[in-house]
Amino acid sequence: MSSPAIPGLSVRPAAASDLAALVRLRDDAARWMLARGVTGQWRPGELDEDHFRRVMAHGEVWLAEADGRIAGAWELWWEDEDAWGPQPPVAGYVHRLMVDRTATAPGTGRLLLDAAERRVAEAGRTRVRLDCLAGNAQLNAYYVGAGYRVVGRKEGKPQPGGAPKSFTLLEKRLG
Repeated sequence: MSSPAIPGLSVRPAAASDLAALVRLRDDAARWMLARGVTGQWRPGELDEDHFRRVMAHGEVWLAEADGRIAGAWELWWEDEDAWGPQPPVAGYVHRLMVDRTATAPGTGRLLLDAAERRVAEAGRTRVRLDCLAGNAQLNAYYVGAGYRVVGRKEGKPQPGGAPKSFTLLEKRLG
């Protein structure tokens, strides 16, 4: 897959040797949110290596690296029945888009999202879907600003290690 247009940033599938780094990146992102008053989204310690191992077994986990450091990551699923119900195979589902705020420039998250969209298109799918915590207006606006449109709401979506939550469902048509 081609890399995003940022000097020194490369994108690759995650490997088992990246599991600890993925957990650290996710926990750091959770701490960043909490420090800015975003509660109810992610909590440090909520996901472990087994979570990312399971995603790698049934979907994909991608890493972005810059200057030898992990700059960000995301999960790409090929189905998401908990949020979207049974669907024909027309979409890829982006989850846990995260960047290392200490090592990246503004706009890196959008470049990672673009890379995820390219991967979905390369797989022959025509839509990218994601879901955001319904109460996180800033994150919902971020995705709308990236060309996604709100197509629904999912009440009571199960969460790993936590109580079910309500999510906004967003979709972008590719091409």
